[in-house]
Amino acid sequence: MTFAISRFELIAISYLEAALLVVILSIGLNQVRRRLIIISNGLGELGGMLATVESQHLRGLDKWVADINGPLQVIAGVLPGIAAKAALVVRKATGG
Repeated sequence: MTFAISRFELIAISYLEAALLVVILSIGLNQVRRRLIIISNGLGELGGMLATVESQHLRGLDKWVADINGPLQVIAGVLPGIAAKAALVVRKATGG
């Protein structure tokens, strides 16, 4: 069973296939665009809420954070020296 398709029919099918591909891709891209708009709006609302939280609640903590970070930086600065002394004690205790 053989089907004879003319050159014109092959060209028409090729154009129809390309047109169908364009339609399907445009529908898919339009759905992606809609979802991105929804996500963008949600992120905008979230950003506004975070700015509100920061301005109303977190700015008052700045002084406390600075008061805590100062001593922590001192501790972090002396830890390498403590670690070196501990390694020396271990070496002496183990005979190595």
